[in-house]
Amino acid sequence: MIYLAWWFFRARFFGRRAPLQTVLFISDLCNLECRHCSVYNKVNPHVSTYAKIKEQLEYAYSLGSRFVDFEGGEVTIWRDGDYRINDLIDLAREIGFFSATITTNAQLPFAGNHADSIWVSLDGYGRFHEEVRGKGTFARLEKNIAECGHPHLSVNMVVNTLNYTSVEETIRYAAENPAIEMIAINFYTPFPGAEELTLAPELQARIVDKVIEMKKAGYPIMNSISGLKYMKRIKDGKFTPRCWVTNFIYADGSMGLCKGQELGICSRCGFCMAGEMSALFSFRPDTILSGLKLRM
Repeated sequence: MIYLAWWFFRARFFGRRAPLQTVLFISDLCNLECRHCSVYNKVNPHVSTYAKIKEQLEYAYSLGSRFVDFEGGEVTIWRDGDYRINDLIDLAREIGFFSATITTNAQLPFAGNHADSIWVSLDGYGRFHEEVRGKGTFARLEKNIAECGHPHLSVNMVVNTLNYTSVEETIRYAAENPAIEMIAINFYTPFPGAEELTLAPELQARIVDKVIEMKKAGYPIMNSISGLKYMKRIKDGKFTPRCWVTNFIYADGSMGLCKGQELGICSRCGFCMAGEMSALFSFRPDTILSGLKLRM
């Protein structure tokens, strides 16, 4: 808590742009070919070694980062000799990170994972999820979630033109599933190759209003109301993400800000954390409480 307060004070009042969290892509190898993915590389996949990841974690920590999210590709298939994903989570804690999380597509069993929290990619209920991720993926996801047994397992939905009609149904499903703690709502960001999945700003704004309504009704939505309202600002071209809060390290060894910046698509950013960080820097109490609940 002391570190978080000190970090925020320096960032908010002295303009110190040090990352607080790191998203570390340990591989761009995956066991699915999702229609909206901007990371998967099936031609010449990069797979980081344990030694390289240790070096990257130490570098991120030296910058000030204290939370790490391991992503892929698919993290559960990462291998380096006898090392597995749990070894990376343990390593992050040894270095000093306050928490380590993973994001998985839940197509393989992951019971016994050491992460402080687990995020499962769920892009709609039933057929909507499979429209994005492939036939049979929803049943495997349900089975592996049910068997995981982790107390802090949540789901992450990326809303796009294929699944936007399933948002309410998916939120209700998450609320009724005893294995799921929360659901986070994101919107597809127009990365090259799948721009047709991007919602029109007016439609996105209407969906945000519905999510806010369900949040107020008590559904376990991770997004804060203030953060969601910032996600509506793209309609007016007034959305300003604070990408520097997160340090991105990619499987090819490159690092820095989200690649959306170099592509010039930040004004259409749909990542929910962009809205949350914008609300945080405006001192929105509900966003501060949501962040503490998520990270602490």
